[in-house]
Amino acid sequence: MKRIRLYLMIIMVSTGAFTTVNASEKNPTLAPSEIPSEIPPEIKVMLERLEEIKGMDKSELDRLEKKALRKEVRAIQSQIRTSGNGIYITTGALIVILLLIIIL
Repeated sequence: MKRIRLYLMIIMVSTGAFTTVNASEKNPTLAPSEIPSEIPPEIKVMLERLEEIKGMDKSELDRLEKKALRKEVRAIQSQIRTSGNGIYITTGALIVILLLIIIL
């Protein structure tokens, strides 16, 4: 009987966590033209470079150039994430945190 309760609680928590994550995805993201003025200028430059790379015609590039662009995009995205614009928690970490809270 205790196992059934445990399994039911895990199922309820996991389904609740997924609906919360999906609800946050429904909010529209900011387009590059709607960048608020509170963003530092160096971040704006990085966002403009990302948009420039997105708009490029990559069909004419060879494999090494595409690989360099991917590395550049990843580096820019990691710099933007580490610029202090929020806390990022994965879904798995969120589920573990919720389970620990419920257990304790």
